[in-house]
Amino acid sequence: MAQVVHAERALSTNPLKASAPLGAAIAYLGIEGGIPLFHGAQGCTAFALVALVRHFKEAIPLQTTAMNEISAILGGAEQVEEAIGNLVARAQPGFIGIASTALTETRGEDVAHELAAMRARRPDLADTAIVYAATPDYTGGLEDGFAAAVEAIVETLVPAGPAADLRPEQVNLLVGGHLNPADVEAITQLVEAFGLEPIVLPDISRSLDGHVADEWRGTALGGARLDDIRAMGASAGTLVVGERLRAAGERLAARTGVPAQVFPSLTGLAAVDDFVAALMAIARTTHVPESIRRARARLVDAALDAHLHTGGLKVAIAAEPDLLVALAGTLQRMGAEIVAAVTTAASPALARLPIDEVVVGDLGDLEVLAAQRGADLLLTHAHGRQAAARLGLPLIRAGFPVFDRLGAQDVCRVGYAGSRAFLYEVANAVLAQAHEPKPQDWGAHPVATEFDHVRPPVATPA
Repeated sequence: MAQVVHAERALSTNPLKASAPLGAAIAYLGIEGGIPLFHGAQGCTAFALVALVRHFKEAIPLQTTAMNEISAILGGAEQVEEAIGNLVARAQPGFIGIASTALTETRGEDVAHELAAMRARRPDLADTAIVYAATPDYTGGLEDGFAAAVEAIVETLVPAGPAADLRPEQVNLLVGGHLNPADVEAITQLVEAFGLEPIVLPDISRSLDGHVADEWRGTALGGARLDDIRAMGASAGTLVVGERLRAAGERLAARTGVPAQVFPSLTGLAAVDDFVAALMAIARTTHVPESIRRARARLVDAALDAHLHTGGLKVAIAAEPDLLVALAGTLQRMGAEIVAAVTTAASPALARLPIDEVVVGDLGDLEVLAAQRGADLLLTHAHGRQAAARLGLPLIRAGFPVFDRLGAQDVCRVGYAGSRAFLYEVANAVLAQAHEPKPQDWGAHPVATEFDHVRPPVATPA
């Protein structure tokens, strides 16, 4: 079990984590016709908006209450009401998701009470679903804000009590903030392959997948439908992907009585096998579709091919907790050694990693540890590119943000096919690094070969 160690430094030299409000915004964008609204200053929203646009390469309908010096002291209730009124008048959203920032949380503003009072005196907002999640910038990271938003959606929009008419073919699918739109799409298709009808929350595979809409809209271009969210109590079960969403699954179970199962990862053979077994139990079948059987067989073959390059590979990884567990755990099972693991916040999920320690820190910590422990490969988001260049190591980009490559939303590393692609990605990164054996690599007694005459020995620098 990994020991969580906090880096003892006064500042961050190369930040790793994205803020909690940004994670909440991504979750809110997975609701059809939704608009995320940051309750804070304009600068808080501007930074998050730039990060989202650079990663997804799409127009993002992120809005702000635009608090100023006066409202920061006297309170921002008027700004919240004015912002919601303007959004409803201009864009007619079906859903508005509010995320707090450090400014409002430090002040201690009771936004939930203010929203209740506002809705009581504003009948014109009756048709707009409004959800509020407390997501201060100074607590947690992207996955934490994402999870807080999902929990708030469950508490606000899902009716309490068991549904009158149960639907045995319907299943709830709560997907974590560590997943790409392509990941969510792959998981959805896997559930549908067993004849089940998933309600995906939040469904960023339909809103942030990068598609051109027939007409411009100032809201999310797809996502989970509000009517489907309200019908989650009629499902046969809830499947939760990501340890950080365990609390959301438990809240949904407490409100509706629908049992929930948590899957910390869907990357790697064993993890996907467990998920498929759960789907078979819900669908009450012993039959696995041939397409899934073939995808599994192809993953096994890929593992046989890739293990020659992953066995003994020293990997340094920095990511949010659920993503760290998914990718690092898969590489370990392929024989790789995780010589450095850095994350954004402590999480129960980290206990699943059979490594000595996980550092809560930044990419500066990753670079130092990778150099000290002789890493062969770096695995983190795009801000790790400078460290990779300085260390002369290959970099596999994973997590948020990835702004220096196209198609970040299309990278899939879950399911049998996504796991296979991940193993090939790692093996190919190793193969791309040219390696010429030198005399100092051979030890005290280098083995002579028939090719020694082809190239003269390289002199060892003094």
